[in-house]
Amino acid sequence: MRKANKLILSTVLALAIPAGAMAADDLQTKIDKLSQQMEDLKGQVQRIEDKSLGKWLTISGDYRFRVDNLQASVKGYTDLVSFFNGGMVPPAGQIAGYKFQNNLLYTNRFGLDLKAKATKDVTVNVRLNMYKSFGSQSDDAVNAGFFADRSAVMDGTIGHVPSSSLLNVDRAYATWSNIADQPVWFSVGRRPSTDGAPTNLKADRERPGNGGTPALLVDYAFDGMTLGYAPDIDFLPGFYAKVCYGRGFDAGYNKDNLGAHNDLKDTDMLGVAVIPVDTDPLRVWLQWNRGYTLFSNPEGTTLPMGASSINVGDIDWFGAGAMTTLKNVGPGNLNAFADFGMSVARPNGKTLMGAYGLMYGDPNNTGIPGFGGVAPDKHDTTGYAVYTGVRYDLPSKTKLGFEYNYGSKNWITFSPAADDMFTAKVGTRGHVFEPYVIQELDLKPISSAFAKAFFKLGYQYYKFEYTGSNNWMGAPIAIKDVTQTTFLMAPAVEKAQNIYGTFEVHF
Repeated sequence: MRKANKLILSTVLALAIPAGAMAADDLQTKIDKLSQQMEDLKGQVQRIEDKSLGKWLTISGDYRFRVDNLQASVKGYTDLVSFFNGGMVPPAGQIAGYKFQNNLLYTNRFGLDLKAKATKDVTVNVRLNMYKSFGSQSDDAVNAGFFADRSAVMDGTIGHVPSSSLLNVDRAYATWSNIADQPVWFSVGRRPSTDGAPTNLKADRERPGNGGTPALLVDYAFDGMTLGYAPDIDFLPGFYAKVCYGRGFDAGYNKDNLGAHNDLKDTDMLGVAVIPVDTDPLRVWLQWNRGYTLFSNPEGTTLPMGASSINVGDIDWFGAGAMTTLKNVGPGNLNAFADFGMSVARPNGKTLMGAYGLMYGDPNNTGIPGFGGVAPDKHDTTGYAVYTGVRYDLPSKTKLGFEYNYGSKNWITFSPAADDMFTAKVGTRGHVFEPYVIQELDLKPISSAFAKAFFKLGYQYYKFEYTGSNNWMGAPIAIKDVTQTTFLMAPAVEKAQNIYGTFEVHF
């Protein structure tokens, strides 16, 4: 390049300067000087480009308008708190079966993603979220009182359930890659532990990278850290493994400002993920998580009858799943996934209000005064869940999808931030069916290669088999056995349906 510059300068000077006007040595000196000036100028331009916005900062995001029609039915039962407050004499607290609905719920959701390259091999990722109902700034605008995961906006669900118009920090973490010139990375901050695979299909997003978690087991914004390793293995393309740690709840000081002892312990999560294959047509994942010293109720919720929050035990989760894309199946492409999860609750024997512990304790057969003396079962309980789905993508940019999931009697997950309006469907003890259709607008992307705008229409049908979906406190009771004399802490929702439509823009 430098020789070419000299040739150009020599030609220009030869044409501009008359013959004999300048000695050969002087001409060569002039050429060398101008050539060096051009090299210096190129260096300055390159430094300016390196500092330009497009080189070190990437901005993207999404906006969603959504409308929902929500309807559900509750079986008749006896509300435990109302029974105690009413004098503990039947029919105090008895509630007849009823239906509830929200015929027209509008919501706005906005997300802003920032990715900054700070230094070589060090990046910072940030996602800001706002999610609110039209005409409301309340945390319980949708369905508080029916499901535990929607009882209040928790630390890990901010920006994922409708609350206020504040732009909250959903993610903020720094990553150091290629440590010691090895395929090792370390990441710390508010983690990308929400919206994991395979929910990207229904959300019409690209596959999550190596920072995500399986949505069947975890959908909650943890503050924590990750250590990952991604060696190049020929027979396992895209292989990587990582160890993750997160803090779900900080219990604070061991004593308050008056010297009273605080028995609560921190709630932490430890996880190991192994992804044997991660390629364009196939992704396979294996996951283990353990939640330590889980709390009985999250921040922001009020316990009845003056009960205090306690630590109730540990939970282990195991998961295995895969998703694939089959090209040219008929006129389009077929996407499919299957995921399996298992939960093992390990109670420590502590109970809330003398009855409810981790996956055990039923006020209909425990030692609460007036309810008999049968001791609650404190053994470990195991639950399982399956989550499957397909999406067929047509050349017309129409995408037809269907998802199904089932959770057993003792199934419990940690997914309160899931993108479902009623309750996290992957935590349902029973069946959930969901067909949907996406129609992308055939418009040229401008802001990025992944920019798009689309409409989506979907339907969710929940058929609950046991009480306590998305709640690890108390023993499950079969919905079919619930009567108006059955004591419950929350309504027994039997069936629910949600018709929804969205207009979404990704930029």
